[in-house]
Order: sequence, then structure tokens, then C-alpha cells
Amino acid sequence: MTAPLKPGARIGILGGGQLGRMLALAAARLGFDAVIYAPEEDSPAGRVACETVRAAYADLDAVRRFARSVDVVTYEFENVPVDTARAAAEHAPVRPDPKALEVAQDRDVEKSFLNAHGGTTVPFRAAATLDELRAAVQIIGTPSILKTRRFGYDGKGQAVLKSPDDAEAAFEAVGGAPSILEGFARFEREMSIIAARSLSGEVRAYPLALNTHTDGILRESAAPAEADDRTREAAFAIATEILEALDYVGVIGVELFDLGDGQLLVNEIAPRVHNTGHWTMDACLCDQFEQHIRAVAGWPLGDPEPFAPARMINLIGEDANDWPRWLSEPGAVLHLYGKREVREGRKMGHVNIVERG
Repeated sequence: MTAPLKPGARIGILGGGQLGRMLALAAARLGFDAVIYAPEEDSPAGRVACETVRAAYADLDAVRRFARSVDVVTYEFENVPVDTARAAAEHAPVRPDPKALEVAQDRDVEKSFLNAHGGTTVPFRAAATLDELRAAVQIIGTPSILKTRRFGYDGKGQAVLKSPDDAEAAFEAVGGAPSILEGFARFEREMSIIAARSLSGEVRAYPLALNTHTDGILRESAAPAEADDRTREAAFAIATEILEALDYVGVIGVELFDLGDGQLLVNEIAPRVHNTGHWTMDACLCDQFEQHIRAVAGWPLGDPEPFAPARMINLIGEDANDWPRWLSEPGAVLHLYGKREVREGRKMGHVNIVERG
């Protein structure tokens, strides 16, 4: 097994957003130097890291130089180009392995992978053309949802079909991009499990979180979610099989639909720290960001058990301007991401409300 990194080592992070920022802060607290690689001139992560390399993800020579300058590379969002991660892997360990990006970036590949590795999904069919979509509707039925195979997030790149007659309008709504048609899951609630796998193969997971979305964007997560032993064990088993199938090192988010009859469907995976795990920052001794840094550094995983229930509220767009209110709210801990511009639908920060006994 590869020797664990020592404090003072350099951890490279592909991506300069808020997840990279919180990873860099966690790395600094453990004595590591975080080096951010991002195309933005003034990224949230870059302002808290020891060094920033500003270059395009497509500049593979710059990526290789970056990788040579650090001891390990990780990434903070799932749309880092696979070629970028593979170029970095020529000169430094990349954790999680770029294979996880390859799976997560294409919804057709992802759902096929999940069904082969312990995670049942809704029924789906590929739809690269309007004719393929019409054929898929005959199999999947309506209501159903059309999603682009790549690059959709927070409700983007999606269109709902209420009847077969909606096929053409839905295909136009996603720009005619190669897509998949998904059947609707008649679920009772949306949950997620945040799990981690170490370099030695140890798997640990945080309790299930109950998630609430509005317009395709996560609004709140509450944890631990009420769940019986069977549900908790099933979620852990699903996450473990996914992690092991990918030979994954680091933290992963697995989004789940609870059908209410003991069955869990997997909605999607995120090969990174996850929005629904932000509650761990103030309710656990080892939060998801420290856990990820521990894993990619080859350190033992930390204790994921919370010492108190917590609720995370996303601050989206103008919500962030209400920050003074949260400073006086009992049990509330404010986290702002340092983004310079407030925009509608943009995640600007979050608040954790920790239940005090």
C-alpha cells in the first residue's frame, strides 16, 4: 500500500468553486497545502489556498505541470474533463480514479453502471434523436422526464413529458442534445448517503439525510433522517458496492429515492463531496471535507457519527443577503462561499442549524 502523505504535503484540487474552497480549508487544518487548478481569475477556492494555477482544463501541458508540483490530485466537481484527470494521473495519484468521472458524466453510462453494481434505478432509455425519443416514450410511458446525458445539474438540461405529444417540445427544450428518457419514480421522499472509502478499502458512511428540492435545486437537508435498520443497511450496501466497483478513494454522494415499501432507487451519484453532506461541518467531529482529505492523503477515515441532529439550508441567490439574520439565530452556523456576484439560482452559501440538547 502507498505510504500516507505527511503534513506539509501538497494536495492539488481541480476546480475552484465552493467545494474546493471547503476542501482547501479542511486540508489546511490538517497541515496540508492546497493547490487549486482553475480557469477563473478569482475563484472562491483560490482565495483560501496556498497557491492557485490559473489555466484551462483543456491545457493538458499546464495540467501535467500542476500534477508534477503536488503529491496527490483530487477534484471538486464531476464535470472536470476525463482527459484532464488522466493527464494529471501521468504525474501524481488522482483520487478518486478518473473512471468515476467517466461514469458520472454520462447519465446513460451512469445508470447502466448502477444497475450492474447494486443500485436499481428508474427505467430509462437512450434518446439521441427525436425518433429515438418517440420510441423511448412507447416503452417508458408518460409522465416521464428527458435529461441530457451530459452537463445537466440543479434542474438544468431537463424537460418533463406529460403525454407522448410533448416529445418534440421536450427535445427542443434540451437543445436536441443526446439524452435519456427516465420514468418517474413514485417515491415518498428523497434521501442521500455520504460515504467514504480509504486507500486501504475501509468504508464509512454518515447517516442518511432527508432532502427537499425546489425547482430542481436542493433547498434543505436534515440528518439523521428517520429510517429503520433495513433502510439504513440497504443504503450502506448500495454505497459500498458502488465504491468498491470503482476502486474509489474519497467521499461520494449517492442520491436515493425511498419508495416507502422498503425499496430504494438510486437517482444519481456524485464523485465528490456533496451538498447534502454540508450538515456534517457542524454536527460531526469529522465532516465530509476532512473525511475526503483524509482518504486521498491515505490517512485513516474519521468518525462519521454526528453528536447532534442538524438541518442544512442552502442560501441561493438573494438569500445570501439575509446573512445578518442568521448570525443571531440560535443554533445556526453561517457558511458563505466568497462568491463576488449574487445571481438567481446560484448557491452562495449555507446555514447549518444544529439541534442543542
